[in-house]
Amino acid sequence: SQDGQTLNRRRELAVRRRDGKEFRAELSVTALKRREGILFNVFYRDLTDKIASEERIRHADKMEAVGQLTGGVAHDFNNILTVITGTIEILADAVAKEPELAAITKMIDEAAGRGAELTQHLLAFARKQPLQPREVDINALIIDTAKLLRPTLGEQIQIESVFEDESCVAIVDPNQLTTAILNLALNARDAMPGGGKLIVETGAAYLDEVYASVNDVRPGHYVLIAVSDTGTGIPAHMLARVFDPFFTSKGPGKGTGLGLSMVYGFIKQSTGHIKIYSEEGHGTTIKMYLPPGKTAAAVGEGVTPSTIEGGHETILVVEDDRLVRDYVLAQLHSLGYVTLQAANAAEALAIVATGKPFDLLFSDVIMPGKLNGRQLADEVSKTRPDLRVVYTSGYTENAIIHHGRLDLGVLLLAKPYRKSDLARIIRKALSS
Repeated sequence: SQDGQTLNRRRELAVRRRDGKEFRAELSVTALKRREGILFNVFYRDLTDKIASEERIRHADKMEAVGQLTGGVAHDFNNILTVITGTIEILADAVAKEPELAAITKMIDEAAGRGAELTQHLLAFARKQPLQPREVDINALIIDTAKLLRPTLGEQIQIESVFEDESCVAIVDPNQLTTAILNLALNARDAMPGGGKLIVETGAAYLDEVYASVNDVRPGHYVLIAVSDTGTGIPAHMLARVFDPFFTSKGPGKGTGLGLSMVYGFIKQSTGHIKIYSEEGHGTTIKMYLPPGKTAAAVGEGVTPSTIEGGHETILVVEDDRLVRDYVLAQLHSLGYVTLQAANAAEALAIVATGKPFDLLFSDVIMPGKLNGRQLADEVSKTRPDLRVVYTSGYTENAIIHHGRLDLGVLLLAKPYRKSDLARIIRKALSS
């Protein structure tokens, strides 16, 4: 045309921030040929969120595909086992008077029994096991389950049950839930070879639209069951695979790798949600969210935008997960607060060293680097003795306190949380 021709070029590349961290970006170059020459428009688009979203979709598709595969294998294997167990009973009767042959048939029968258990685990992961959901008093179920656990876990491991409310009712299959808790407890035991503490907590929870949109779960009210241990924790590179069937960090012969995948499948089949928080050397917390019964106490009802109080103070946000940090910053800005941000304790201390004023430190408890959240607060308090602090963590409060990372009476906001929860605890800290 007379005005010239438009040429578009796009390329994905690694970009380094001022702090030295790299991220993937899309470079878009538009060349406009004009009579007076060529003009270039250059745009960079941060692809971090896009890549994370694609990874979540790939993971969900993978789990669905593996679930369909294992479900089909388990179904066919059950048919084979039906023939084996049936014929072995006939054979056992025929050789009952011959001890050597009877011993062999017994071995075959026991092996078939183990195979049947294996297929049940596979069906649980594939979300194809028969469930009988009903309203269940979760607190009572955990009390009964703890009685089974005490002789199983041994004297070196303490069991603590923490109930937020007297009544905690969920719609779930009680037998399968008991099995799931037992599986988590046995995993916790293996992570604490020198002894430790197992904490089982219940309460009401609300998963909001923001959390639900990135975690494949429906927003709404849930009953929360959290199982925490003080064990060795899980390395970061293994976390994405812990729910995969047959994946295990244990040695040969020490696990099938189906325990967590069975729990995952059961919770999903129960229209619930499961989330794991773990860091090497800091223990593990697994949170299970189940649909509440009609009599279950709800959390977060009656909260409207008019009841959410904001402010104009400055808050230093320290959070290593970029998506979570961006979420917190956006919510604080919408509440009227001014923010400073850091990805770890070192960055936070660098901000403090500049002398920039702030009114409150909002910090994750467990972070990479030399200092955790409490140690960061202690360090900042040396120059700012009137420092006000709110901690946040995916671990439960009892697990955090038991590890000695926080003291009783501190303000801790458990993940995931709603905007109203964030606003309320921030105002509580600033008003104290």
